[in-house]
Amino acid sequence: MERLKNTFEELHIPNDEEILKQYEKYMEGILNWNEKINLTAIKEREEFITKHFIDSVLCYHFSEYVNAESVVDVGTGAGFPGVPLAILSPDKEFVLADSLNKRLKVIDQLTESIGIENVTTVHGRAEELAKNKKYREKFDVCISRAVANMAVLAEYCLPFVRVGGYLLAYKGPDAKKEAEEAKKALKILGGKVKRIEAVNLADFDHNIIVIEKIKETPAKYPRKAGTPAKEPIN
Repeated sequence: MERLKNTFEELHIPNDEEILKQYEKYMEGILNWNEKINLTAIKEREEFITKHFIDSVLCYHFSEYVNAESVVDVGTGAGFPGVPLAILSPDKEFVLADSLNKRLKVIDQLTESIGIENVTTVHGRAEELAKNKKYREKFDVCISRAVANMAVLAEYCLPFVRVGGYLLAYKGPDAKKEAEEAKKALKILGGKVKRIEAVNLADFDHNIIVIEKIKETPAKYPRKAGTPAKEPIN
């Protein structure tokens, strides 16, 4: 875990022994479970550290994240970026949502065994969960590394965010283009691009689109399951 420790030091992110131990145990757990359940295509430890751990925590110093008390991770998969951030931020409450229940059961088991107490998982499609009063417009921040274009991702995610909160969308090199193409969708859904934050490290470049929720999302959104991806707002 020397690589993780050194990068965290470079990024001024907490990296004491207990934190690194929790990361180590989570990685070992995911890789072990990965032999039975398809959780990640990444099986090599150094790549796992880079693409799952370091990438997940790039928003750690963003003021939008720092000031948040409640965070929802939509389409969490094997727990990214939610679990790595939860380890660093025991003062925040995290809800990790995914449509595949067996992934969430692994996350539940691992977080409990490692002693990560601020993570709750919820099973369901974003289109359905975001209509539930328990989750709709209840979170300070939504984070997502889900693979979907910005207009589709915004329809999945913005309904979870309270007015005045933020969506932090993890994107690759085409972030600026995606944000531009999603302008109409964002306006309809109650969001506005605040900025695009580029994070450049030795072995990868990543962009996070910071979207502010400036008004309530109309009740009709998100549309029924499957529709946002098939018919993006444009």
